[in-house]
Amino acid sequence: MSTTLDLLNDIPSGEPRGYIQPNSLQELWFHTGTACNLACPFCLEGSKPGDNRLNRITLEDVQPFMEEAVSLGVRQFSFTGGEPFIVKDFIRILQYASNLNPCLVLTNGTDPLLKRTHQLKSLVNQPHPISLRISIDFSDESRHDANRGNGSFQKSLDSLRTLNKMGFKISVARQADKDEDKQTVDKEYRNLFASQKLPKEINIISFPDFSTPGSRPNVPFITENCMTTHHTKETRDAFMCSFSKMIVKINNKMRVYACTLVDDDKSYDLGHNLKESMKKRIMMRHHRCYSCFAFGSSCSET
Repeated sequence: MSTTLDLLNDIPSGEPRGYIQPNSLQELWFHTGTACNLACPFCLEGSKPGDNRLNRITLEDVQPFMEEAVSLGVRQFSFTGGEPFIVKDFIRILQYASNLNPCLVLTNGTDPLLKRTHQLKSLVNQPHPISLRISIDFSDESRHDANRGNGSFQKSLDSLRTLNKMGFKISVARQADKDEDKQTVDKEYRNLFASQKLPKEINIISFPDFSTPGSRPNVPFITENCMTTHHTKETRDAFMCSFSKMIVKINNKMRVYACTLVDDDKSYDLGHNLKESMKKRIMMRHHRCYSCFAFGSSCSET
């Protein structure tokens, strides 16, 4: 019998809470730590210079989890932060990981990446490809820089051009406005890419506002009936917590968390063993679970 993370039914109506039963481990995420060179006010991790809510990782920290994941059939390693490229060991980590599986790196594409592009050159011809996703919140420079700092927009575009010329696969993460016309916004990005001599077909991943760590926005409860009425087995299997897990370093200990969006809630700590974590139901109680339920939000590109 599967164990559950949340044995208390805290839905006022008394209805059973919705959940996801993990299927298989296809993608393993690593949080490189919440330290970042920027301090964006909307950051879902609350990252900023010197932040240590989640500690920086080392190659020795992550090797055992990579090896275990390979034994479980994982298909991709992905990395998020904070800003991964401020982590001293990150190039070594990427080198090790890309010997085992394809890799995806989420980065703001500013100074930490630009200063290490010479190191990335050695990883172009690894046994497995490395893809990089750069955050460009809005296609308008002034709107992007208002949160990330003057010059950030151009630095991120510089990174995209440099990485594209080096032969890395690139993609872009953007912020989604409420009630936006997605096709119109994506077209604005395509025009931006063309003006920068970048491939117009770059994959664009849009994200809603996830709120900052510890926030408790008012969202609808997700009941078990919601999960079976509005979702099929196929769509439930597309939830990140069905096919992925995230490794974090917290209080200098390596832990397995349910997904990339819930590391601010200790109830989603699944222990230190990947195989055992896959047996545990993930209860849809975090406010960010509603984004996945309603909009299909996913950090993945698998």
